[in-house]
Amino acid sequence: MIRCVTLLLLVLFAAPAWSAERLVLAKPGALPEAVAAAEAGDTLRLAPGFHDGSVVIDRPLTIEGESGARVDGGGQGSVFLVIAPDVTIRGLELTGSGSSHENIDSGVRLLKGADRARIEDNRLEGNLYGVDIHGAHDALVRGNVILGRRDQRMNSRGNGVYVWNAPGSKVIGNDIRWGRDGIFANTSLDNEFTGNRFRDLRFAVHYMYTHDSVVADNVSIGNHLGYAVMYSHNVTITGNASLNDRDHGIMLNYANDGLVEGNLVRGVQDRCLFVYNAHKNTIRDNRFEECGIGIHFTAGSERNEILGNAFVRNRTQVKYVGSKWVEWSDSKGGNYWSDNAAFDFDGDGIADAPYRPNDTMDHVLWTQPAAKLLLGAPAVQLVRWAQRAFPALLPGGVIDKHPLAEAPDIRIREWELGG
Repeated sequence: MIRCVTLLLLVLFAAPAWSAERLVLAKPGALPEAVAAAEAGDTLRLAPGFHDGSVVIDRPLTIEGESGARVDGGGQGSVFLVIAPDVTIRGLELTGSGSSHENIDSGVRLLKGADRARIEDNRLEGNLYGVDIHGAHDALVRGNVILGRRDQRMNSRGNGVYVWNAPGSKVIGNDIRWGRDGIFANTSLDNEFTGNRFRDLRFAVHYMYTHDSVVADNVSIGNHLGYAVMYSHNVTITGNASLNDRDHGIMLNYANDGLVEGNLVRGVQDRCLFVYNAHKNTIRDNRFEECGIGIHFTAGSERNEILGNAFVRNRTQVKYVGSKWVEWSDSKGGNYWSDNAAFDFDGDGIADAPYRPNDTMDHVLWTQPAAKLLLGAPAVQLVRWAQRAFPALLPGGVIDKHPLAEAPDIRIREWELGG
């Protein structure tokens, strides 16, 4: 009996204090008062209606909304400013942030120390920034609808999610529209951005000085640019889609040691893929389709592996200006080119003749656009015929010695594109 009592006392003293759940009515001042009175670990359940925002959360709390609960910042600061760890904000409508870029006024702002925050299943509408993860570690932003502002020029708006120096942060399954960039990550590492949808933005995902991270299974629709990785290394870009974006589907700019695999880029006005001064990247098993340029490869990019991709019905398959040959194949095969008329007589899946996407006239047209007026001239056609007949006359460029006879089966996750 004594042993049982002793064991019970040890369990009671070792257990944390019981957390409370409190209902917060929708009346002026009720939410700030409830936060100030709450104990660490409490849950505040917000009743339907309007609640006063611009609230600082300085202790671990869960703030959940019943259907129709809305928190309004009144145009001042951030709707929620979080400075404590282990805070959850879930199921709320958040609106009415301030308009200061200097203060990064947001629907939810997570500062240093707000580690392991969970921002889930909210609707953040009309705030300057949606969620700002600013120095917090291991944050999760999941399942939110983030609708940015449309009342300013695009470059003067805030981002849907801004990640700065926030290792371990994950942005998963959000629907982000309007504003400036969908996700802007700057000076961070070990981040994961997966399963999001981006529409009507400047960049869907914008990486600057962000390393060792993953961008996977997202869809970018009708943005200026899909996925921009700049001044970053060891970034994995897999299973994403860029559909009808304007300038680039994917851009690697001073990006090294990355993996670009299994992505679909379709209907981009300018370039499916732009590789600028980017080195030692693996670009494989992607489908680049119906773009102005399939891949623009420039500025001394070296030691990149480009294999197993499908270049389908792009107006220009490859734009590469260089004086040496760049090989885009290995002994197992190269890439598929929809305009390659070669045959595969032995049925091994590899075309029987090398493919060269560009000739001297392409180089002339890129450097002297006015020369387009001469395209129909007999002399130009003679030059192109001679280069096809005698490849040794070509000055260098991309060569695929083992082009694929059929387009690879690119399996892309299906997204719900409506709504």
